[in-house]
Amino acid sequence: MADTILVPVELPDPEPLSPVLVEDLSSLDIVLLGHFNLPEQTPVESAREQFGEEAQATLAEVAEPFREAGAAVETRLVFGKDRGAAIDQVAIEEDCAAELDPAPTEGIERILVPVPRVAEFSLLPEFIDVLCEDFTQEITIFHVVEGEETRERGEQIVADTREGLIDAGFDPELVDTLIVEGSDHDAEIIRVADEYDAVVMYEASSRLGDQIFGTLPDRIAKETGDPVIIVRRDY
Repeated sequence: MADTILVPVELPDPEPLSPVLVEDLSSLDIVLLGHFNLPEQTPVESAREQFGEEAQATLAEVAEPFREAGAAVETRLVFGKDRGAAIDQVAIEEDCAAELDPAPTEGIERILVPVPRVAEFSLLPEFIDVLCEDFTQEITIFHVVEGEETRERGEQIVADTREGLIDAGFDPELVDTLIVEGSDHDAEIIRVADEYDAVVMYEASSRLGDQIFGTLPDRIAKETGDPVIIVRRDY
């Protein structure tokens, strides 16, 4: 569903979510995933028996600000060793359109939307329109031209994505486009993202360096302090 976002938190001691971010996401349906990370030798069932009640209470505390802001909230508690796998499984089970990679923020007024070479998807424009339903945002659709790709092709990609946003109901005057040519795709996105308040992007394919350097959304959130929303591809 285009109006459902997965918000993962790490238990037993979750990082607090920004009140501004909670408010800005309140137009969406929230699936709050509490992932309780287990040591390698700890059986899931024994951990659930020992920590389950306390973990569920903590998760309820994290959910309360969303409910106070008027959001519909469902909580899921998962004990395990693989956070990424838990996120993917719950996102599929709950039919989530996107996932939040949170970061502190004082407000979201300018959103950067990096788009890849292949961008013929409908879910991203629909999700952004729902996200911005209760407040006006300035959107910049961004593409990095690299390798053998031509600038003309890059311009077509951002133009098509802009048209998708407008078709989804967004004000054309608030949708801008930006293209740069560069040899380091990730570095260009991080550089430009530093000038914005949040990033909304398609999920990226897994890469070998992700385990060492972190995924691109993780790196954007860490290096810019911007919350990142990863929209799942509608294959």
